[in-house]
Order: sequence, then C-alpha cells, then structure tokens
Amino acid sequence: MAKYKIALMPGDGTGPEVLREGLKVLEAAASRYGVAFETTDYDWGGDRFLATGEVLPESGIEELKGQDAIYLGAIGHPDVKPGILEKGILLRVRFELDQYINLRPVKLYPTIETPVKDKGPEDIDFVVVRENCGGLYTGLGGVARKGTPHEVAVQQMVYTRQEVDRCLRYAFETTRKRNKTKTLTLCGKTNVLTYVYDLWERAFLEMGEKEYPDIKCDYAHVDATTMWMVKNPEWFDVIVTGNMFGDIITDLGAMVQGGMGVAAGGNINPDGVSMFEPIGGSAPKYTGQNVINPIACISAGQMLLEHLGEEEAAGCVEKALVAFLESRVLPGLSVKQIKESGMSTTKIGDAIAEWTTKV
Repeated sequence: MAKYKIALMPGDGTGPEVLREGLKVLEAAASRYGVAFETTDYDWGGDRFLATGEVLPESGIEELKGQDAIYLGAIGHPDVKPGILEKGILLRVRFELDQYINLRPVKLYPTIETPVKDKGPEDIDFVVVRENCGGLYTGLGGVARKGTPHEVAVQQMVYTRQEVDRCLRYAFETTRKRNKTKTLTLCGKTNVLTYVYDLWERAFLEMGEKEYPDIKCDYAHVDATTMWMVKNPEWFDVIVTGNMFGDIITDLGAMVQGGMGVAAGGNINPDGVSMFEPIGGSAPKYTGQNVINPIACISAGQMLLEHLGEEEAAGCVEKALVAFLESRVLPGLSVKQIKESGMSTTKIGDAIAEWTTKV
C-alpha cells in the first residue's frame, strides 16, 4: 500500500470545516486504490497569531519539507490586519519551498451555473499556469519620503531567464499531458512591458520550436485574454503567464467556472513539496455554521492526488463529484441554497465520499 505524509493546514474561519470534508473524500477515494495517508495538523493561522504573536514557527518550513504534500483550508482572520497572515504563512511557504508554479484548472462541471451566456461544460475546460515566485510579488522596491507630498513608491517586476524557462517548461509539459487541442497561449503585455514580456515571448517561442514542435504556440495580451475568457473560453487549452497577470486572470477564471466555491488551485514545486487549496476565502461570518460548500476543497484534494501520481484515485474523486452534482440534491452552491436544501458542509462531504464507492 502506498502511504503519503500530508501536512494539514486548516487555517482560519471555515477553512477547518471544508478541509475536514476534503480529507474525508480524498481518503475514501484513495482507500479504493491502496493509498493511505499519515497526516500532521498545523494550527498556523489567526487564532495562533492572536494568542502567541507568532505567525509561523522557525521550525515550520523544515517540518513541511519532510511532507509529501500540504493540504490547506483557508488563511484570513477578521481580527488580524490584512497581509500579516498572507505574507507570513502563504507567501513564505510558497517562496521558501520554491513552489514556482500556481496551477489553476478552469473547468465547468455539470449543473453548475456560469455567468457566461450560452456556454456549458464542453466550452469551459482550460488550465492556467501562473509563475508563482517572481515578478512584482517578490517585494523588490521601496518607499522614500513616506507621508509627505513628495512620497515615492517603487515596486519592481523582475524575472530571470531561469525563472521564465522553468515555468514555460512546466506549461508545455502540461499542454502535452492534457492532449486536448495541444495549444499553449502565452498571456503577456509585450506592447507596454517591453523588457519583461519580451523575455517571456522570446523564451516561449525558442522553447516551443526546439523542444515542443508538437505544441501550437499562441500569444494574447492580458487585456485580450480577459475578453476571450468571457467571449470564447473554448479557445483556450493551457494559458501560461507571469505572477501578477496570473493572479488576475485566474480569479476571472474562477467566476467563469461558477465561482470561488468551486475553484481549486495548487502551488507546485515539481521536485519538492507542493500545497493544494480551495481558492475562496475563510468566510469568517459563517464559521461553525456548517453551511459552506466544500467542493473547491474536495477538488483541491483531487489535484493533490494527481500530483502524487495517484491518477486512479484522483479520477475517482472527480467522478464522485460529478455524480453528486448530477444527482441534483443541491439546487445551487450558495449558503442560502445549501440551507434551503437541508444539506450542510458535512452532508455534502458525506454524499461525495459515498459516491466514491459507486463510480
């Protein structure tokens, strides 16, 4: 039996509730295929910070390096100033574990409504590969004369060829593995960001020509990308882009696929420890009410299994999720609809876990 060490980071608000259901479904599917987990809980989040003043213990990163993957609920506490937990936990883990890929599937499942008119599951099925450790998010820059009329603020977008190449290679490999239309689209802004995205475009075309002749290379400015994601999402197979543009277009992608409640993502180090999470926030006002939809966290668990190479178990999670949605037990995924249906966070997790035994 394959056994993996999984770090559980429930986090804040409703994070522990959705992570509980995600783990329930993940374990139910995995057990069918001879896969087991040894889990370790980490209480990093707002409550710990308020009680101890500590965001992430010094030993934290080293402990995570001994895990096979990280499964996250949500980070964000209403009594903690924005940025403290996000930078101190999420960004630190991302940077120190060199999780240089943010992987965001954009897939519309049956019965889930999309705000995009006249589009269905056959039209919305693409992946965004976002560079995750470079660009504007590295914090290079500074402030001078703060608080005066002459204040200057500088934040720099910096990329090395090595950072660009490794992200592009992951995107090309993802496109080849999906084997859909075998089209990789570079999302950039070469007409304005003429240094950074010239580097991206040159590296993209060189790698495509030399190493991936079977992959069609396409390009779209970021503004055009947002338009086509709404007008013709079926045009996309895999999109690769830098950190800031990726942050923006993946949230648009989440809306296209039906909302934050169904969007999952992975922070990937292909040769190290990766972290998987639902994209929605901690929703603190619903904490403890058992009314949050856990589907995004369940999909994050599916991604975790895929990353570990457990393709059959991952496929079982997706089939169970689709079967649950097609059973139409839920009229929708909002808190109001979950309450009116008589379902709950726990009941949704139970139902999908049961479906893993049938599909």
